[in-house]
Amino acid sequence: MIIPKPRVITLIVIQMVVFVVTMYVNNCTSREDYKACVGDYLKRFAFQPIRENPIYGASTSTLMDMGASDRYTVVDKKQAWRLFTSTWLHAGFIQLLTTTLTMVVIGVYLECQFGFLRIGVIYIVSGFGGSVISALFNEKPTVASSAAVCGLLGAMFGELIINWTIYSNKCAVIFTLLIITAINTTIGIVPRIDIFSLIGGFLTGLLLGMILLLRPQLNQMNETATPARSRAFLPRYKTYQLVVLLVALSLFSAGYAVSLVMLFKGKKGDQNCSWCHYFSCIPTASWSCKFD
Repeated sequence: MIIPKPRVITLIVIQMVVFVVTMYVNNCTSREDYKACVGDYLKRFAFQPIRENPIYGASTSTLMDMGASDRYTVVDKKQAWRLFTSTWLHAGFIQLLTTTLTMVVIGVYLECQFGFLRIGVIYIVSGFGGSVISALFNEKPTVASSAAVCGLLGAMFGELIINWTIYSNKCAVIFTLLIITAINTTIGIVPRIDIFSLIGGFLTGLLLGMILLLRPQLNQMNETATPARSRAFLPRYKTYQLVVLLVALSLFSAGYAVSLVMLFKGKKGDQNCSWCHYFSCIPTASWSCKFD
C-alpha cells in the first residue's frame, strides 16, 4: 500500500525557500559593523545583531522589501497585497522552526483528516486575518506566518467544538492544543511579531474550523448496530452542530467585513489603548523595540 505524502509539506518548503531568499537579500555582512552580525561565517546569510532581531533573522527594512505589512503601507500607500505576502514571511529562524514543527504536527494531521484544500484555505485566510488585525492594532511592520499557523491551531479547537460528541479523550486533546498554542504565542513578545496578529489568525481559524471541518455524527457503533435502511433516515448532523455552524459563519462574515472596513477607513483599534503597543514587542535588556 502506497501512503500519499501530505501536500501540506509543500507549504513548509515554500516558507523555507522564502526565508533563505530573505536572508540572501538581507546580506548583513554588507554593513559597516558586519562583525556584529550573528554567524558572520554564513556570509550573505548571516543574521542581524541580536539587539535588532533576537530570533535570528533579517532587518525590518528587508522584511518590508520582501512584503511584510504595516498600517501605513497597507492603508496610506494602498498596498493591500502585503496582507497576503506577509503570510509567507518569517522574522527569524526561531519563528521558522516553531511554525515548521507545528505544521508537521498539526498541519499533517488536519490534512489526513480533512484534505489539503480545506487546510490550505484555513492557512491562507487565517494568515490574512492575522495581518488585518495586526494592521488595525499595530502600526509597526509585522509578518503573519505565525498567524497562519495559529489559524490551524484555532481550526483544531473549532473542530473539537463542533464535533464534540465524537471525541472520547477531550481533555488530552485540549491539553495538547493548549501546550502547542502557548509555544507559538510566546514568540509574540519579540519585535516584528505581535500577539494581535496571532490572535487574529487564531480566531479566524477557530471560526473556519467550525465552518469547514464539520463531521457527520453517525459513528461506527451506530453504523454496525443500525440496519442500513434505518440509517438512511438518521440525521447526518446534530442540531447543535448546525447551530454552531450558522453562528460561526455569521461571526466570520461580520468580523471580516467590519475589520476590513475599519482598516481601509483609517480607523485605529489601538487609539484608546495606551498599553496595546506591548503586544507588538515587550522591550528587554536583550533587545530593542525600535525598528530600523
